Amino acid sequence: MHPIASKKLFLLDMDGTLYLGNRLFDGTIDFLNEVRARGGRYIFVTNNSSKSVSDYVEKLNRMGITATEDDFLTSSQATGEYLLEHHKDDKMYVFGTRSLKKELAGRGLNITDKYEDGIQALVMGFDTELTFQKLEDTCRLLIGHDEIPYIATNPDWVCPTEYGSVTDCGSIAHALKNSVGRLPKFIGKPEPEMVYLAMKKTGFGPDETVVIGDRIYTDIASGLNAGVTTILVMSGETTYEVLEASERKPHYVMDDIRQICNILQCKEE
Repeated sequence: MHPIASKKLFLLDMDGTLYLGNRLFDGTIDFLNEVRARGGRYIFVTNNSSKSVSDYVEKLNRMGITATEDDFLTSSQATGEYLLEHHKDDKMYVFGTRSLKKELAGRGLNITDKYEDGIQALVMGFDTELTFQKLEDTCRLLIGHDEIPYIATNPDWVCPTEYGSVTDCGSIAHALKNSVGRLPKFIGKPEPEMVYLAMKKTGFGPDETVVIGDRIYTDIASGLNAGVTTILVMSGETTYEVLEASERKPHYVMDDIRQICNILQCKEE
């Protein structure tokens, strides 16, 4: 029996792992059904902070995946937890989508999307509603104000789509560094906190947990940093050239989610 067949908690990246854009990969639904049939649990773990959990539930349901809000853990949620712990009473400027602002406001945080007096922290996410005004506001808040906390949901350079990749939060943060001279504190993967939160939420331990994703520098790194098993799928961003050049390696490399499903169903060793 393959070692991953004994795992109980599957932490799944989505874009590039289970689907690409709006195209569901072959094997995704069979894999999810197999995990449930074996008495396991899966949680969708994503760095994409442009959508709220309710947005993701709606998207997956449209694609034929039955999901509830309890099945998700996003970088927006992890950022909200961090802000509640460290900046609960601060007034914060949010550079992000309406969904991100709704997520943070729903946790009782004091947010604004206007440059105004009294702002005590800056929060950035993957912003599919990006405007020059937000870039300008960020520069005004950070230039000459090294003391202001600067937090970002995720460090991803790109977000995969059906036609290629688009600029993600990490790329914008590094572009802004040329103007403001600093990078934010990133919250999402590759930091291990989202993996820890998922294990705490479900009660499974590191030996029972596996992270599955298509990026070494976020998905796989988060699993390695948390001390759990990792599987890299080659259906998204990572190429074999990138894998070979990477200093950090996943425990297993699979073609796609169908191959993992076949292993769980004992069709492949």
